[in-house]
Amino acid sequence: MNLFVNDIPVRILKPGKSPDAGHINHVVDARKEPITKAKLIHHVWVNRATIEHLDVVLDLINSKVPTNLLSLDITLEDYDALMDYLRQKFKIIKAAGGLVRKKDKFLMIYRMKKWDLPKGKKETGERYKETANREINEECNIEVKVGARICTTWHTYTMNKNAMLKKTRWYLMELVDDSKMKPDAAEDIEEARWMTQKEVYHALENSYRSIRFVLERYYRKEEKESVRNRE
Repeated sequence: MNLFVNDIPVRILKPGKSPDAGHINHVVDARKEPITKAKLIHHVWVNRATIEHLDVVLDLINSKVPTNLLSLDITLEDYDALMDYLRQKFKIIKAAGGLVRKKDKFLMIYRMKKWDLPKGKKETGERYKETANREINEECNIEVKVGARICTTWHTYTMNKNAMLKKTRWYLMELVDDSKMKPDAAEDIEEARWMTQKEVYHALENSYRSIRFVLERYYRKEEKESVRNRE
C-alpha cells in the first residue's frame, strides 16, 4: 500500500518483504527497539512491525511537530489486519483521477498554490473509471478517453477535526477534445496547463509527493513498455 501522511510517503509491505536496495538510511527492528521520532530520520525501514507499531508510527509523523523523515517503509507481520485498522482509525473516501496525455504533453492544474492532477470523489453507484472521466470533464471542461490504471494512492488529511483517508485510483487518459478547456474556479483551480515532460519535472517541485509518485509510476511503466518493444 502506498500511503501519504503529512505528504510523507509511507509504503506498507507484506510479511517478508523489504524495501528496494540502496534506498534506506536506517533500519528499526520493531521487535527489539521502541519506535521514537528521533529514529525517524531521512529514509527509514521499520521491520517486523505489528498493527500497534503502525499506529505509533502514524501518530508520530501525523503530529504538528516538524519531522526529518523523507520516506518510510514498514513491513507488517499481520498485513491482513491492515484494512480493519485503517477503517477504525480513519473515515475512508474513495476517489479517482487521471493523467491526461496530449501527444507529448500532460495536463497539470494549479490549485491551492500547488500543481496537481485532476481528481475527485466517487459518487454512489459510479465505477472508478466513470468517476475519473467525470472529474476531468468537470474540473477542466475537456473530453478524454480513459485508459489503463497507473496506480492507487492513499493519503490522510483532516476535515472538521475528523481523520480522513482518501483512496484514489489513477488512470492514464488520452485527450479527445480540449477546444473548450477551462479551469473550474468553483473547485479553486486557477489554471489548467499542458506541459512537456521537462515542464512537469519543474512543476513537481511545487506539488505533492503523491502526485510525484503517480508520475514516477507512469514513467516507469512507459520505460518497461519501451524495453519490451525493443526486445
